[in-house]
Amino acid sequence: MRKLTLIFSYLNNTNEIINLLFVNFVKIRLIMSQEVSNIEPVEVWKNFVLLNQVPRPSKKEERVIEFLISFAKKNNLEYKQDEIGNLVITKEATLDMTACETVVLQSHVDMVHEKNNEVEFDFLNSGIKMYVEGDWVKASGTTLGADNGLGVAAIMAVLESKEISHPKIEALFTIDEETGMTGALNLSDSILSGKILLNLDTEEDDEICIGCAGGIDITINRSYILNDLSDDEVCAEISLNGLTGGHSGAEIHKGLGNSNKILFEILNEIIKHFKISICSINGGGLRNAIPRESSTVISFSKDNINLFEQIIKKSLQKYKTKFKGTDSNLNLEFQILNDKIEQLNYKESVELIDAINNCPNGVFEMSKSIDGLVETSNNLANVKLIEGKLKIMCLTRSSSEDSKAQLSKVISKIFEDISCDCTFSGGYPGWEPNIDSNTLKEVKNSYIKLFSSEPKVNVIHAGLECGIIGSHYPEMDMISFGPTILGAHSPDEKASISSTQKFWSFFTEVLANIPQKVD
Repeated sequence: MRKLTLIFSYLNNTNEIINLLFVNFVKIRLIMSQEVSNIEPVEVWKNFVLLNQVPRPSKKEERVIEFLISFAKKNNLEYKQDEIGNLVITKEATLDMTACETVVLQSHVDMVHEKNNEVEFDFLNSGIKMYVEGDWVKASGTTLGADNGLGVAAIMAVLESKEISHPKIEALFTIDEETGMTGALNLSDSILSGKILLNLDTEEDDEICIGCAGGIDITINRSYILNDLSDDEVCAEISLNGLTGGHSGAEIHKGLGNSNKILFEILNEIIKHFKISICSINGGGLRNAIPRESSTVISFSKDNINLFEQIIKKSLQKYKTKFKGTDSNLNLEFQILNDKIEQLNYKESVELIDAINNCPNGVFEMSKSIDGLVETSNNLANVKLIEGKLKIMCLTRSSSEDSKAQLSKVISKIFEDISCDCTFSGGYPGWEPNIDSNTLKEVKNSYIKLFSSEPKVNVIHAGLECGIIGSHYPEMDMISFGPTILGAHSPDEKASISSTQKFWSFFTEVLANIPQKVD
């Protein structure tokens, strides 16, 4: 990593002023890895490095949108925004493709902000720190932002290119995909004219995606009256960390440990031996990330300290063995606290432990029509109890609206039975596959021509914006593809260098073979 300090003087020339604004959004003190900028294809990776210096959390995309507007101005491209904040940058066709259909290139600009607990990092004000390890680009203890930053960077590379053949392009950059898909849900019905959409948010380079699951957010709340500890009670903090985490849709079938579920299984084991009360909980993070770290403070009689220690030690060995294939760094710790913290009463504590243990998590139902496809799942993403205020967040996904509704009712009933309020929000539909898609046929032909093998044509359990965009533009034919990215939504996220080279060749080949307009 090296630090480049860019110093500019006042410039009167209009183009130079635009360039100054463009660089300013990348920050005056630009921290970047020269080795990442120099990776082939340079036109993609250098844009990814620039993009990754701009903070872009979900629901706070103003700076990255301004960055892209400055990019459009720098390249003399027209742009427009809809009311919700989605951005469309237009580029006319190259001379050899003026008769071809207009194509919409689409990626979302926001990224999941996740970091390891021990890492100090300000996502709102700092650029992502990247490095190269073998065939992978990684970040230092944080998410990388390749989801969906590599898609954005590839579109930028096409928009600024003077050499790539392409039809007229409408580059659609959507906001807030990761926490509700509100950009796609509120997309203007008149901002696009293209009949073909290429979404660049798939994360396996040999896959062409033609369908995905829908989802809904479930939020559970309750307020408790807290009680003081007695003189013979002590507080202990239990901390579980080191789990792998990952994408709560694409990786939900892998049997990865969920820190919230494991922690509450341990509490359930403890109450088999002696009474405890819950004082506080701090478990998990974002809805769309499988939680990696959770902690709780509980209280119990001082007479049970030795037994408590034995249970924790046995639990550590139990779960390290259970998850050795998926979460080899799992760690469980405890400490006896000097402070006495207010607590729930015993009955309320047991009810909450039972409810969280009974809450479905992971795969709920497999597809009956597509082998190996998860149909319905739930991610028990976040559990917080702070000063008596309980908040639990789940993300339920399904390719079946009926199954999604059924699982949502099961979860809400569990928590309503212990006097919690349950609300549903951010619901979005799935994307129904179209096996007869003309775009699919053309894209498959391009893949076979380049790589002499058939691509996998898949429906995925993760959420993509295609189905939602399709609800605004029913006549649009769409597919999704992208480079190989592993560990999305976790600090282990990494992007394959060789796969990105493959993706770039494929992407430009697809653009060069967009069919002519049909009268």
